Amino acid sequence: MARRGAGGAPLSAWAAAASPLPPRPPFWAPPCPPLLLLLLLGAARIGALEIQRRFPSPTPTNNFALDGAAGTVYLAAVNRLYQLSGANLSLEAEAAVGPVADSPLCHAPQLPQASCEHPRRLTDNYNKILQLDPGQGLVVVCGSIYQGFCQLRRRGNISAVAVHFPPAAPPAEPVTVFPSMLNVAANHPNASTVGLVLPPAAGTGGSRLLVGATYTGYGSAFFPRNRSLEDHRFENTPEIAIRSLDARGDLAKLFTFDLNPSDDNILKIKQGAKEQHKLGFVRAFLHPPDPQPGAQTYAYLALNSEARAGDKESQARSLLARICLPRGAGGDAKKLTESYIQLGLQCAGGAGRGDLYSRMVSVFPARELLFAVFERPQGAPAARTAPAALCAFRFADVQAAIRAARTACFVEPAPDVVAVLDSVVQGTGPACERKRNIQLQPEQLDCGAAHLQHPLSILQPLKASPVFRAPGLSSVAVASVGNYTVVFLGTVSGRLLKINLNESMQVVSRKVVTVAYGEPVHHVMQFDPADPGYLYLMTSHQMARVKVAACAVHTTCGDCVGAADAYCGWCALETRCTLQQDCANSSQPRFWTSASEGPGRCPTMTVLPAEIDVHQEYPGMILQISGSLPSLSGMEMACDYGNDIHTVARVPGPAFGHQIAYCNLLPRNQFPPFPPHRDHVTVEMAVRVNGQNIVRASFTIYDCGRVGQVYPHTACTSCLSAQWPCFWCTQQHSCVSNQSRCEASPNPTSPQDCPQILPSALAPMPTGSSQSIPVHLANAAFFQGAALECSFGQEEIFEAVWVNQSAVRCNQVVLHTTQKSQVFPLSLQLKGRPARFLDSPDHMAVEVYNCAMGSPDCSQCLGREDLGHLCVWSDGCRLRGTLQPLPDTCPAPEIRAVEPLSGPLDGGTLLTIRGRNLGRRLSDVVRGVWIGSVACEPLADRYTVSEEIVCATGPAPAAFSDVVTVNASKEGRSRERFSYVLPLVHSLEPAMGPKAGGTRITIHGSDLHVGSELQVLVNDTEPCMELVRTDTSITCTVPGGALPAPVPVCVRFERRGCVHSNLTFWYKRNPVITAISPRRSHVSGGRTITVAGERFHMVQKVSMAVHHIGREPTLCKVLNSTLITCPSPGALSNASAPVDFFLNGRAYADEAAVDEELLDPEEAQRGSRFRLDYLPDPQFSTAKREKWIKHHPGEPLTLVIHKEQDGLGLESHEYRVKIGQVACDIQIVSERVIHCSVNESLGTAEGQLPITIQVGNFNQTIATLQLGGSETAIIVSIVICSVLLLLSVVALFVFCTKSRRAERYWQKTLLQMEEMESQIREEIRKGFAELQTDMTDLTKELNRSQGIPFLEYKHFVTRTFFPKCSSLYEERYVLPSQTLNSPGSSLVQETHPLLGEWKIPESCRPNMEEGISLFSSLLNNKHFLIVFVHALEQQKDFAVRDRCSLASLLTIALHGKLEYYTGIMKELLVDLIDASAAKNPKLMLRRTESVVEKMLTNWMSICMYSCLRETVGEPFFLLLCAIKQQINKGSIDAITGKARYTLNEEWLLRENIEAKPRNLNVSFQGCGMDSLSVRAMDTDTLTQVKEKILEAFCKNVPYSQWPRAEDVDLEWFASSTQSYILRDLDDTSVVEDGRKKLNTLAHYKIPEGASLAMSLTDKKDNTLGRVKDLDTEKYFHLVLPTDELAEPKKSHRQSHRKKVLPEIYLTRLLSTKGTLQKFLDDLFKAILSICEDKPPLAVKYFFDFLEEQAEKRGISDPDTLHIWKTNSLPLRFWVNILKNPQFVFDIEKTDHIDACLSVIAQAFIDACSISDLQLGKDSPTNKLLYAKEIPEYRKIVQRYYKQIHDMTPLSEQEMNAHLAEESRKYQNEFNTNVAMAEIYKYAKRYRPQIMSALEANPTARRTQLQHKFEQVVALMEDNIYECYSEA
Repeated sequence: MARRGAGGAPLSAWAAAASPLPPRPPFWAPPCPPLLLLLLLGAARIGALEIQRRFPSPTPTNNFALDGAAGTVYLAAVNRLYQLSGANLSLEAEAAVGPVADSPLCHAPQLPQASCEHPRRLTDNYNKILQLDPGQGLVVVCGSIYQGFCQLRRRGNISAVAVHFPPAAPPAEPVTVFPSMLNVAANHPNASTVGLVLPPAAGTGGSRLLVGATYTGYGSAFFPRNRSLEDHRFENTPEIAIRSLDARGDLAKLFTFDLNPSDDNILKIKQGAKEQHKLGFVRAFLHPPDPQPGAQTYAYLALNSEARAGDKESQARSLLARICLPRGAGGDAKKLTESYIQLGLQCAGGAGRGDLYSRMVSVFPARELLFAVFERPQGAPAARTAPAALCAFRFADVQAAIRAARTACFVEPAPDVVAVLDSVVQGTGPACERKRNIQLQPEQLDCGAAHLQHPLSILQPLKASPVFRAPGLSSVAVASVGNYTVVFLGTVSGRLLKINLNESMQVVSRKVVTVAYGEPVHHVMQFDPADPGYLYLMTSHQMARVKVAACAVHTTCGDCVGAADAYCGWCALETRCTLQQDCANSSQPRFWTSASEGPGRCPTMTVLPAEIDVHQEYPGMILQISGSLPSLSGMEMACDYGNDIHTVARVPGPAFGHQIAYCNLLPRNQFPPFPPHRDHVTVEMAVRVNGQNIVRASFTIYDCGRVGQVYPHTACTSCLSAQWPCFWCTQQHSCVSNQSRCEASPNPTSPQDCPQILPSALAPMPTGSSQSIPVHLANAAFFQGAALECSFGQEEIFEAVWVNQSAVRCNQVVLHTTQKSQVFPLSLQLKGRPARFLDSPDHMAVEVYNCAMGSPDCSQCLGREDLGHLCVWSDGCRLRGTLQPLPDTCPAPEIRAVEPLSGPLDGGTLLTIRGRNLGRRLSDVVRGVWIGSVACEPLADRYTVSEEIVCATGPAPAAFSDVVTVNASKEGRSRERFSYVLPLVHSLEPAMGPKAGGTRITIHGSDLHVGSELQVLVNDTEPCMELVRTDTSITCTVPGGALPAPVPVCVRFERRGCVHSNLTFWYKRNPVITAISPRRSHVSGGRTITVAGERFHMVQKVSMAVHHIGREPTLCKVLNSTLITCPSPGALSNASAPVDFFLNGRAYADEAAVDEELLDPEEAQRGSRFRLDYLPDPQFSTAKREKWIKHHPGEPLTLVIHKEQDGLGLESHEYRVKIGQVACDIQIVSERVIHCSVNESLGTAEGQLPITIQVGNFNQTIATLQLGGSETAIIVSIVICSVLLLLSVVALFVFCTKSRRAERYWQKTLLQMEEMESQIREEIRKGFAELQTDMTDLTKELNRSQGIPFLEYKHFVTRTFFPKCSSLYEERYVLPSQTLNSPGSSLVQETHPLLGEWKIPESCRPNMEEGISLFSSLLNNKHFLIVFVHALEQQKDFAVRDRCSLASLLTIALHGKLEYYTGIMKELLVDLIDASAAKNPKLMLRRTESVVEKMLTNWMSICMYSCLRETVGEPFFLLLCAIKQQINKGSIDAITGKARYTLNEEWLLRENIEAKPRNLNVSFQGCGMDSLSVRAMDTDTLTQVKEKILEAFCKNVPYSQWPRAEDVDLEWFASSTQSYILRDLDDTSVVEDGRKKLNTLAHYKIPEGASLAMSLTDKKDNTLGRVKDLDTEKYFHLVLPTDELAEPKKSHRQSHRKKVLPEIYLTRLLSTKGTLQKFLDDLFKAILSICEDKPPLAVKYFFDFLEEQAEKRGISDPDTLHIWKTNSLPLRFWVNILKNPQFVFDIEKTDHIDACLSVIAQAFIDACSISDLQLGKDSPTNKLLYAKEIPEYRKIVQRYYKQIHDMTPLSEQEMNAHLAEESRKYQNEFNTNVAMAEIYKYAKRYRPQIMSALEANPTARRTQLQHKFEQVVALMEDNIYECYSEA
């Protein structure tokens, strides 16, 4: 079977070959309203492609056909045909063609003579052929129904049938119809079919139809299995055929092969060869499509053959077959097989077989080349999308190969070149043979002849290398444009790729657009026949019209031509990027520049001169224009300077390539202004031709005179170094562009010659002091003697005195500042001419300081000496006098703050110390900062004199804390202490996340807040971002990872080494979003969008955003690993927009799309290509559109709300209707109407309530409810009183009459009760007799077989000790099971952790084993253990669950020393008794709320196991079997679990369902037996029947090894030829009251003694899940759920029956109880009796202990002692066992058996109680049921307690010996190390409290137990957490 689906049916193109079509969510509501279509047809533009129009199809699309002349598109989808307008894909007509009642085993109903015995089911119609026959005005439509039946519909109106075939009754002549005329196409959705309308041949009146169809008959994968041996396809449907299509001629020959003659007009593979030659057809096409008159035309078939490897025929899997057509109109037709020849096409690279693409996917014939897409074979390494390649084959090579092959067959036979196809029925023979004396004509070489062998197969394939490779290619279309070949490729992910190939077939550019995300593109794409600028393509649910190029996105010539898009070029005179046909005069040269010419041909322009002096006059400008432009001579031209300023331009004469134009300069008064601080301005200009600016350039206008203004302090230097030709005039002190304007004086010619200041260093000046400042000059001879001034700013000007020709002095300069320090710039200017300065290329400045400012302490003041500031400290900072002595030392440093206060031992912490007098300079403190004895190294760049020191701490040998000292000649100490600590890291969570990053992880540890800098590095290099830390945790965001793999996580303090830990974070594959539904929302948003995908369990936060039109993103909710729900964001308008999802803050990008390597980078970054269609908000109104609705309180209220039609497809649960604040319950929702009702009373306080309807975020108030007033209350009251009076009179009369009738009725009822009693007695007697017979058989079976399925001791213990986890253990830690009938295939299941190995890494094992050993010795110390238990129990957060867990772990840990364990238990019990005696002693041991109570439970379980197994086990097991047998005797409702026979009232089926037994003969290869007779009830569902069969076959096998009911199939052989798979739900299921009824034996009418076969199923069917979990709103079995709302509609008789009769069925409880009574009595006697050979020593020992404790405390009340004993044994042990048989046996405990056992356990509890039972008529039946037997059972209990009391007392030695024997018997069953490690976790958790308790206990203190405990902690602490995380 080919990969491609049926003639374009896209089903198998993107799924496995034979897989059915996956159901599509029905979010398109057929038919689409026209308004909705228009909304969805918005254009989507990306890069170089533009989706112009879309048409959505509600059902999967199959085929399309184009009618170029009429401008129409015909689209065929499943069950629908559409006729669309070609331009905008709007709907013109449509027709429904399915579903229909059909069967693949029946002939078409159009064949009246053929009957069919097989059932016909509603079948979808998949279109197989959609072909246009313009000559006859027909559209040929063939579907998969009715064996591939075809219709001829009218061209121009697809909804009308043009020719009815077969013809109807008179006046038409009756036509004999044969199956071959009807079986045209393949009759299976996934089987391929191709069709091609051929022109008429000579002697025929009409067209012909070439059909290729995959064989779907008997033996193929498409034939229905196990149904029939009858095959309609082989005789009637050849693989390839040419059929008559003459609709105007004899209809009796329509679709026949009768074409002069017909034998050779079909190609049919022989029945025996069909397995080796499975043909899958890809496409049929004509070539050449428009031949020259008299030229030969061929029909080609592209197909795949699934031939077996090594077969001599068709070894190549991809084939091209050729058939000759008549030459010219009316030429003679060749027989199909005469001219048929096929050859292989092979697309392979140079890398050998691994690079072979052998399966053809899509083909497209160009004029000289055949382009084809191939994919790798299915056996290739799996990828998400199959690797694919594009190859091109020359038709000339095909022609040459065919001629050479025929020559090799007939002229010079060569067996390795060609062979005759002997696998087909038609043809001339098996071998080629040389034709003597025959000269083959060219026509015979091309088309063969009748006397030549045919059909032929060329053995050597035609080979080509891939032109392009990419995964997931699905279709191809090709156009030749200029020197380029443009290839369009569709993908399976819904994208369209455009690649441009140059003449050597190399890819020069590629672009991609998403057509429909996730919807595969159909393998056929076609260009619009009327306008090749458009391409039509089809995805699985859409038809699209795509513009082949969106040139307008390119705005410049460089972008346009550089994009290398063959379609796009630069239209020079229109200055835009266009298709060639859109550019005027584009056929003439130089008007349109194509991509092949390259960006170098784009128009450019140069302006001469390029730089213009603003003061100079210019006659005009010369423009040199080059590039691809037409001659501008004679055109209307101008120069455009912007701002609507134009000047005249002209071209002297015609020229090409380089044209010269002249242009007038911009008028001077329109020069643009110079920008501030700039000496030039750039002017943009363009040449304007015919009103369009076609080419641009720029030039510069400059002004030398502005240089001095822009740079006043370097005027001369800047002038002479300007980029313009400027000159400096020294005399005028100005910059000019014309040197002649300078006066005759020596003017500098280079910047170095300019007069300028030579800068020199000046000492800082105190504020207010007077100083003279020398200034040195260069080149200043011209200015010598001139009056100069020293300028220190605008206000500060002082006289300058010449010292010599190269120096001046600024006299008596006094500068003031109020700042600590201020810098004053120094410049020299000509006196009286303030704007003229001597050049200062390097600025000179004077620093002025003020000692009184900015030095608040001594160190800062004296420290200024290093800056040259002469300051001294004396009650503040003062200027130092000339005679003052040098400053003395400062006070000791004062440390005010230290930060941080802790750091790691490795040092490196940047410690910030703030205070006063922290040194005058760095050298004062460079070795003076210490933390205790550890130095801290100050950082020079972070030191602030006196105020702040930042130093790096050194490493410390061990943890300590000390003050920080700073020594700067004197020592200062901090008040706070700095601590060196050892930060520890324990664990990390979550331990995995997507490789895209964004996971927020938390690292747990201790002392993690220390230090100044923390880094968390992932994979040693990538930092974890957004760090937040506390003492015990670090939280950060993980970066992205390269690969899914584990990476180390390093916690690093102060950029030192990693903290010792083995933290690992697993990068997992990113979550994948596969679908969103629904895909529509209203613009207000808030609609719940369900996002489906995989691996969502790693997602911590999700948000959803909509591009372009979306409002704020919305936050989503992760439901599970495959589902997320998001409220849709609101939108600004109605449109379709892409949707983005942000997972963990990272934009979701579809990896599959990126893997395709098809996307541009910007397209890849755009992420998810899901789209959301926004439609207008829904509109609602009341039924009559009224705004006010009156309502009387107390009356029922039902609202009818009208809804305007919309395309949202809203579900009923999406609507919310409120009246005020009261919800209105919605009952009915249709397309136009919503019904809702209010059951509660509406408040009358307000009088008016708004009626509001809400959909997501959209709210609409549609009306106001007006509640009726009290004006009618008086009238109503009077009427009611009158009616009541009348009723009283009537009632009195009726009472008298009724009382007489009641007397008679009472007598009758007594008779009925007596009759019922006798019936119950009879039912009990019969039931008991039946059950005894069954149980006797069962007892015999037990004795014969391996016995009762007891669990091993170790599994009994783990289930009893850890019951809270029992459900988990039953699923995961059960007995290792062996799946039946699959030896060796069962998975090894996990065991309980306490039964397996202690899983710790080997590196940690020595320390941990030593620590556990030491801890074990501590637990074996009685003083330690008792203190340990009491210390834990005193903690408030040590919950009951923790107490039970600790007790069970202690029991396991001390299981080898039960005598020691018993002693500990007794001591703890004494403490408990002491505590209870002081309060209420009767409450002791009533519950399990302390460690010792759970220890007692465990102790009893261990000690009583032997008794349980040897004495109680058999009667208990027989009781369980009896309960199950009795329940199965009657009907059981599979969904509710209720049964006819039960002990529990809540589980009683209160209906009289008559059930008849059915004995079935069942065969099943399992459990050692082949066949059995199994008894079932006719009301049983099929799952119940399977369970009974499994129980019958596997009764000797433990339940854990049974197959499950869902793992087996049950097949009924109704006759020798018919069999049915029986299922609970199928197409035949009955629907009652809107619910589906589960199928039963009675439903299938299975008779007594029927033969059934059960087998293990290959594929588990999980569609239903467990039956009992089914929704009762949708399904039922025996009884419909009670519907209170429907109650008033029922008749009085029905209602009465429903309310009264069910109580009668309570008597069945008595029936069941009586039947089971003997088995219950046997069990109670076994529990409450003493065997002489094995007395219960533990019970005797413990009861004596209780009596001893009571005596010591003076408790003499016998009731108290009885309660203690009852609480310790029957309630603590036996009741637990009775309720949980799965603790003892390997059996299934159903919910119903559990309910029955609850009743039995309650009876046992009541029997052990001493309080009187206060029972009455209102008491629960569960207590009433055994009320009569309870007194008798109580006597047995009291007798048992007395017998125990009378036994010989046990000495401690005897008991210890017994306990030692129990320990020895089960030694090495448990891994005590695991238990110890778990106990240690509690010790670690409460370590301080345990230490306190040990120190407070004198004995513990004396024996130094606390030190031993510290040793355990020391050994374990460094290892346990990290080792457990590793393990």
